[in-house]
Amino acid sequence: MKSHGKCLCGSVTLEVEYASSEIAVCHCSMCRNWGGGPMLAIDCADSVKISDETSVTRYSSSEWADRGFCKQCGTHLFYYLKPANQYHLPIGLLQTDDHFTFTHQIFIDEKPEYYEFKNETHNMTGAEVFAHFEAEG
Repeated sequence: MKSHGKCLCGSVTLEVEYASSEIAVCHCSMCRNWGGGPMLAIDCADSVKISDETSVTRYSSSEWADRGFCKQCGTHLFYYLKPANQYHLPIGLLQTDDHFTFTHQIFIDEKPEYYEFKNETHNMTGAEVFAHFEAEG
């Protein structure tokens, strides 16, 4: 499935392709600090085309990941997993009529008590997430 998105000011446009309509939520402290709440994202693997990379700031938030945002307006554009060459985009960034399914939550052990999603999902702790990626790598 193909879609596109853009930042608030329009300086950056993205063309993406995603194989699945599954949405994940990350509750890690970095995602919550970055966006003020959990990150709702879709996996776009390596199929992201960025219109103007000079308008994008990549912040290396860990040894394994970058977070990208527009230099002009600050819109969060992606979480990029370096070892897998894999982009995860905030679902609200995409302009699409596709129907998505919220299927899993990661870093569930870091989720604060003040919010709760009603969906039944597959939940993974931070340790389970790291073990999963080590097994794939």
